[in-house]
Amino acid sequence: MKSASFEPGTRREDPAPGGPNFGREAGWKSELLSHIGPIHKHLGSDFLASVVVFLVALPLCMGIAIASGVPPALGIVTGIVGGIVVTVLSGSPLLVSGPAAGLAVIVWELVQQHGLPMLGPVILIAGLIQMAAGTFGMGLWFRAVSPAVIHGMLAGIGISIVANQLYVMMDFKPLGHGLKNLMLYPAHLEIIFEQLAVVPSSQWLGPIDGQVAHLAFGIGFLTVAIIMFWTKLVPSWLRGVPAAIVAIVLAAAVAWVFQMPIQYVSVPSNLFSDIEVVSLDSVGNMFHGATFTAAVAIAFIASAETLLSAAAVDKMHNGPSTRYNRELFAQGVGNSICGFLGSLPMTGVIARSSANVIAGAKTRASAFMHGVWLLVFAGLFVFLLERVPMAALAGVLVVVGIKLIDPTHIRHLREVGKGEIYIYWITLGTIVATDLLDGVLIGIALAFGKMLYDLLHLETEMDFDPDRKRASLKLRGAATFIQLPKIARRLDEVPADWHLHVSIQDLTYIDHACFDLLESWEEQHKAKGGQVTIRDLKQKWMIQGKPGESAEAPAAPESVAPIQQQAGQSQ
Repeated sequence: MKSASFEPGTRREDPAPGGPNFGREAGWKSELLSHIGPIHKHLGSDFLASVVVFLVALPLCMGIAIASGVPPALGIVTGIVGGIVVTVLSGSPLLVSGPAAGLAVIVWELVQQHGLPMLGPVILIAGLIQMAAGTFGMGLWFRAVSPAVIHGMLAGIGISIVANQLYVMMDFKPLGHGLKNLMLYPAHLEIIFEQLAVVPSSQWLGPIDGQVAHLAFGIGFLTVAIIMFWTKLVPSWLRGVPAAIVAIVLAAAVAWVFQMPIQYVSVPSNLFSDIEVVSLDSVGNMFHGATFTAAVAIAFIASAETLLSAAAVDKMHNGPSTRYNRELFAQGVGNSICGFLGSLPMTGVIARSSANVIAGAKTRASAFMHGVWLLVFAGLFVFLLERVPMAALAGVLVVVGIKLIDPTHIRHLREVGKGEIYIYWITLGTIVATDLLDGVLIGIALAFGKMLYDLLHLETEMDFDPDRKRASLKLRGAATFIQLPKIARRLDEVPADWHLHVSIQDLTYIDHACFDLLESWEEQHKAKGGQVTIRDLKQKWMIQGKPGESAEAPAAPESVAPIQQQAGQSQ
């Protein structure tokens, strides 16, 4: 969906915040006006969009906090910081920042292993890493991750979230990692249905043998059903109402009407009393071992998810493109503040950003106002949160987790090659079976190994036709000096008086050593009475930029044009 009018500031360069070129072009006032945009011209549309984003964000902020193993208040605090602080500094005006499901698993693991007090220092260090990366212009580098790893990571996170929240939907605590939760869940579900089978239906709305898991499961299932089918069952004029907020309200109403003795959101009278400001001692003690590794992992994953989301939002409108270094710096500021306050980490999130664009947002004012609405709600309407069943929030997170598992990514990766599919499944499986950090590291290692394989691998196929004294050698992959002995052995198989045809159409690269080998062998073979045909060898070498020769080649035959394009892209 394209939006008709956007704030100005379409400079293509992306100076690093704090760097020598930051704001140099036109003074700080012009820079500020260009950055903020014509807010007053679009205040009406931005106001309406902010209400929609607020309604989408509120249940997600609380639900992601629950999935992360922290009080719901901390999720709302992160949403407030993302809306009010990060939006002002953001390099992507329509990107909405807040707590993200993609970090819920690693935060949950961190809290379980090191306790809630260690969360703040870890997020603070992660934010400082992001600020440094943005300052030194490393924004685009965080996007340099294999799509197979990214999609496998998101799918693994989705499965882990679903596996954890299915237990919360029954008022139970998750048992451990995703695989263990999935394996033992059917037994728990079977117990619920066995309990329902032995009592009359008139008793289903009360405890059974002192257990209320069936009631919590019913509320969670109702929440999931409403979210999944809301837009399909209601009139078109109601479809703009966020399904998650409708599901939360209806589930809370049902639980209240029937006075269900299930678990509800527990909040203090002052929502911000859950905030614990970090101390310098706690920050100084975390520069070692697993906690510092977790900070680096959160910085990396949060940055990658943010910048990929920003790129996706850019495709939804015709306004200025994201300034990645500025956005990365802004995210670092936000996470540093969230870490100082002991709340959840944030990223730029695609779901809330999509709702922002679709609702008609034109400037960054919409995302800013959504943060204001979260702040107002947290200050004045905390008592409403106590009516929300925990199972309902878990139902929201189950849907979020399911949406992270996108089968279309598998189809796209299959078109690229089997290697990408293997990386995807191994990354996903490792995350579900162990933890997020191990899965991502293994996925990146596999992607790097595949890159090296593609760069160094060469396939040779030789066919002989004795009747015609003709041999055909097909080369596929990268012909580098490492593969020179392999090519030489193949060439030595050709009898002296035969005609050799060498096909280089499937070569992605050929270096000077291999080029020189083919040329010198051709001269030697012809001297012995043989013939050699190597189509467009010199032309391909020129296209790759042989030293001392022009990189511009004459028009190539249609059969070799794709190879030339690949060679040009590799430079």
